Amino acid sequence: MARQPADADLAARDVSDGGAQTQVVAIFGPTASGKSAVAEAVASVLGTEVVSVDALQVYRGLPILTSQPTTPTRLVAIRSPSDQMTVGEFAPLAHAEIDALVAEHGVAVVTGGTGLYLRAALADLDVPPAVEEATVARATEAVTADARSAHALLASLDPAAAAAVHPNDAQRLVRALSLAESGSSLARVDDRLWAGDTRRPTTIVGLELAPEELDRRIAERAGAMFEAGVVAEVRAALGQPLSRTVEKTLGLREIAELPTEEALERLVARTRRYARYQRKWMRRIPGIVLVDGQGPPKLVAADVLAAAGLGRA
Repeated sequence: MARQPADADLAARDVSDGGAQTQVVAIFGPTASGKSAVAEAVASVLGTEVVSVDALQVYRGLPILTSQPTTPTRLVAIRSPSDQMTVGEFAPLAHAEIDALVAEHGVAVVTGGTGLYLRAALADLDVPPAVEEATVARATEAVTADARSAHALLASLDPAAAAAVHPNDAQRLVRALSLAESGSSLARVDDRLWAGDTRRPTTIVGLELAPEELDRRIAERAGAMFEAGVVAEVRAALGQPLSRTVEKTLGLREIAELPTEEALERLVARTRRYARYQRKWMRRIPGIVLVDGQGPPKLVAADVLAAAGLGRA
């Protein structure tokens, strides 16, 4: 794919000069912050493509609910919803796509709101191997029955992981306990997760929005999902086996089981809580540059390019 001429206000420098020149532009932000549109605008200017690093967009069958981009994006809809995708399996796929884009175009654009997948795509994390289903099932049962007791068990098996995981964080507690019972540790992953090193020269940009604007966008997007037919999409998905990850998709059960108005309210409330978590996570990313995400995608893209040293003053 040849480089495309840039708009006057978004023209990019040649990314091939200079050993430390940014080779990967990573765009993170809370859900509904406009990451995909901004990433597409940045990629268009740079004459490259976008790699999605979202734990749910890898699955086929739920494009509306998982807000999959409508333009071609790498690592979107590549797995059956019945397949369990681990971060350990995802990392080499992301590395291969990023490396291919850098080799062909000099730069890759990466975006997503799943923090661990983002870091795994950008760095060589010491990701533990997949855990057997039976072990995960035991850990899930223990956490569901009594999270405090499960946390105490984790503390006896892996004190470092127990110190890093709150008893009320059920998902991470299940993961930590599963790893501990398998002879590995979540603590090692966390230690590497917050290291600043990356595989390639990378600029990580976080999109900032005022809380009230983000809340408005979340409500608007949720309403658009129902208008686009998310109810039928969800019911069709639930007619087949689903992986543990897909089962946890925000709004999946509510949309299938509740009246539309109540399901919409639940989806908006849960998404807003998740967005608050993502905003906190974003501030922990080493070296992240925060950019105002409230403007049109092309204008935000110009700020992203400037932050990466790829835009003209």
